Amino acid sequence: MYADKDYIISLRREIHEYPEIGFDLPKTIAIVKRELDALGIEYTEKYGESSVVAILNPKGKFTIGIRADMDALLIDEKTDLPFKSKIKGQMHACGHDAHTAMLLGTAKALKSMEDTLTCRVMLVFQPSEEGIRSGAAELVEGGLMEEIDVIIGMHIENWLDSGKIGVCAGSSMASSRNFRLDFHGKTAHATLPHTGADALAAAIRTYNNIQYMLSREINPFSKYVCSIGRLEGGTTQNVVADRAFMLGTIRTFDMELDAFLIRRIEEIAKNTAGETGVEAVLDTSLKAFVVYNNPYISSLILKSAEKTSKGIQKMPEKLSSEDFSQYLTKKPGAFIRLGTRNPEKGCTTLPHNNDFMIDEDAFAIGSDTCIQFVLDNMNGIDMNKVEESDERKNKR
Repeated sequence: MYADKDYIISLRREIHEYPEIGFDLPKTIAIVKRELDALGIEYTEKYGESSVVAILNPKGKFTIGIRADMDALLIDEKTDLPFKSKIKGQMHACGHDAHTAMLLGTAKALKSMEDTLTCRVMLVFQPSEEGIRSGAAELVEGGLMEEIDVIIGMHIENWLDSGKIGVCAGSSMASSRNFRLDFHGKTAHATLPHTGADALAAAIRTYNNIQYMLSREINPFSKYVCSIGRLEGGTTQNVVADRAFMLGTIRTFDMELDAFLIRRIEEIAKNTAGETGVEAVLDTSLKAFVVYNNPYISSLILKSAEKTSKGIQKMPEKLSSEDFSQYLTKKPGAFIRLGTRNPEKGCTTLPHNNDFMIDEDAFAIGSDTCIQFVLDNMNGIDMNKVEESDERKNKR
């Protein structure tokens, strides 16, 4: 319809070969800026580290934001793609290469019709969606959302058949909290344990007590995950460990439950430490809030997708998280899913796997859907309906 399919695929393959991590994205950013310069689209890097925000029709009063994330993962690619990663141990295993290429495809198409646009469009190329430090939070802190009225984002989806568009209206993805517990004890010879303070033993007891808390203090109907993925301590076999630490994550749709869980984890760690003569220190950060897709804006996206996609589908809630939620705490919007599943091409593996592949034939549909949303809503969105749809959803 609108997007240049070959242009998007070519860019995606170029980006895929050089996956970069977190905020360290020099080559990816250079590609984005190169293409924007070639298209004659103005952009700024003022809103946050390693971010690029392009602006179309800057005089428009109503502003639609469209976001793509650019970073990759610390995974060693195991596909046989001719454009597989050239950086050992790093891979675009979550589709952010496609997101960036599709947003550039959207930019190219919208630039060709800029004279007909009545709204301003801000194309947000964001770093560090995967990292502990949120790129979206940086952009919000930098004042980006003061410039935007409505924002949408798109993510590829290998649960969904190629070319289909999916949206989960309302709460669609969980919040994400990271935490680290450090235990500080005192070394001693292994044959004289009573003269030391065993940090590793305290960490293990804390782990077990957290599991007990999760099984006995949480409503079993609650939707949450609390997982400790790393526990490490000590230096050798014959010395009482004077240090240990654990890393964990909390995901939930209920921010009160999130607050309860992290409070109890700290209490358990400090109580256990007190009983064993060590010190426990908690460090935690809330990377992502619940992704709340405004129901009215979600319905507008689906109306646009009916014109561009191979079908639309209601998506289920997920306990995975997305820092796109940072934008949604400031302004309404929705997070869209683009189907990239194609068993005939081997595109069935889920993200964050080393053999992850996606159907490139879907990319133009992703760009076209974003473009159509702009064209359908460039004269503004009824904010009364936006607020009313939130009220109806929250009363259910």
